[in-house]
Amino acid sequence: MVDLKGQYHKIKPEIDNAIQRIIDATSFVKGPEVKDFEKELALYLGVRHVIACANGTDALQVALMALDLKPGDEVITPDFTFIATVEVIALLGLKPVIVDVNPGDYTIDMEALKKAISPRTRAVIPVHLFGQCSNMEEIMALARENHLHVIEDNAQAIGSDYRFSDGAVKKAGTMGDIGCTSFFPSKNLGCFGDGGALFTDNDVLADKLSTIINHGMKVRYYHDMIGVNSRLDTLQAAILRVKLNHLDDYIKARQKAAVFYDNAFTGLNELIIPARNPFSTHVFHQYTIRLRSLSRDNLREYLDSKGIPAMIYYPVPLHRQKAFQYLGLQNKDFPVTEDLCRTVLSLPMHTELEDEQLEYIISQVKSFINTH
Repeated sequence: MVDLKGQYHKIKPEIDNAIQRIIDATSFVKGPEVKDFEKELALYLGVRHVIACANGTDALQVALMALDLKPGDEVITPDFTFIATVEVIALLGLKPVIVDVNPGDYTIDMEALKKAISPRTRAVIPVHLFGQCSNMEEIMALARENHLHVIEDNAQAIGSDYRFSDGAVKKAGTMGDIGCTSFFPSKNLGCFGDGGALFTDNDVLADKLSTIINHGMKVRYYHDMIGVNSRLDTLQAAILRVKLNHLDDYIKARQKAAVFYDNAFTGLNELIIPARNPFSTHVFHQYTIRLRSLSRDNLREYLDSKGIPAMIYYPVPLHRQKAFQYLGLQNKDFPVTEDLCRTVLSLPMHTELEDEQLEYIISQVKSFINTH
C-alpha cells in the first residue's frame, strides 16, 4: 500500500545526515530541532502556531482538553472515520454524537450535523477524510451561529487547500479553533515512528496546548494544570524537517497516480472513483473506489492473489463498534456509512508508484470486473 523504503532511498543522504546530527548532539527530547520543525510547518501552513506532540490521537485529546469542556458535554463527529476521532471524546468523559457522512466525499453530512446540535453541544470535529477537506465554510458558519468550537481532524489531508466562496484559500487544519494531524509513517507527511501536531492562530490556545503536552508545566516542576506527557522526540522532528521540504512533490506524485487511476476507471459502470470537492484540493492519502454490485471482499481477495495489496478503510462503522454500544445507536440512522463499509476498497497509493505498477493494478481490477 505504501513504499516507505523507496521513498527513503530517494532522500537517503538528507535523512541520514539529519539522524546523525541528532545522535551527535544527543538532544533526543525537546531538542532545538523540534522548535525548528514547528516554525517551518507553521510557515508552510500559514498558521501562527504549531505545537508538536507524540501522535495524532494525543493531538485530538489535547485539543479537547484545552477547550475546558465538562463531562457530559456533547461533541459531534462523523461515523466514517478511524476510531481515534471518537475515542478521545469518550475518554475525557464527553458524549460522542456520531452522525452520517456524504455519499460523495465521505465527509460529515451537513444536514445530519445541523440536526444533531443540542443545548449540550459544545464542539464539532470534522474529518478531512482520505485527502480532501470537509465543507469548512458551512461548518464554520454553523459553529459561529451555535457558539461551537471546531477541531479539525487533519490526519489524512495535510497540504490540501480549501477555497472559500470569497476566493480566500487556507490549508487544511488551519480553519477551525484547532487543527490536529498525525505523522504516522504512512501519512503524506510521515516520520519514522509516531508523531503528531496541533495548529492554531489563537495565542491563548497555543500557550495552553503547549502547557498541556508537557505535564501542565510552563516552568519545570511547577504544574499549572492537569496535563499529559506527549512530546515529539527530536529525532522524528529532524526527519520531518527533511520530508516537509518534499511534501509538495509528494502531493503531486499522489495526484498524478490518482489521475492515472481515474483515466483508466472512468466509464466502468461497476466502479465508482473518488469524488473531488469543488472547494478542496485532494492530496490522496488514499485512493478509495466503491463497487456498485460486485463483492468488494472478493475483489480484495482476487487482487491479493495477484500480489496487489488493497485495504478496507473502514470495515465496521463506529456506531456498530462494541466500544460504543452504550450510545444505543441504530443502523438505520447511518445508511451512507453502512453502505460505504460494505463497498469501499483502497488501492495502492503512494509517492513511488510507477506507470508499470499502476497499469498492472488497473489491469487486474478490470479483469475481475470483466469476469464477474
